Amino acid sequence: QPKLHRFMSLDLENLRAKDPFNDDWESDDVSASTGGLVHIRIQQRNGRKTLTTCQGIPEQFDLPRILKAFKKKFCTNGNIVQDPELGKVIQCQGDQREKIKSFLVSEGMIEASKIKVHGF
Repeated sequence: QPKLHRFMSLDLENLRAKDPFNDDWESDDVSASTGGLVHIRIQQRNGRKTLTTCQGIPEQFDLPRILKAFKKKFCTNGNIVQDPELGKVIQCQGDQREKIKSFLVSEGMIEASKIKVHGF
């Protein structure tokens, strides 16, 4: 009876392009149709520098005003970037994930269950 040798599977499933800071990496969809969820992510820049992005805030809110409040309250800088598939994304310097979440909930803009914080 011939012995079959099984080699490693050539299925490189773990090399898919995924967001490394996403907690739910099995179902990582970075699309505009997030079902009303607000995604707050952190991106590593160079060295210890980080960038916090907030995506999915409903269109009824004035994003420049929200950004102005973020900058004043968190003592940070930031801007609004127009992404072709994600829409308008707020970027802030530094790790502001929990501060942004608590701000959005305390102001009554978004429920805590509708906010997804990604990273570390």
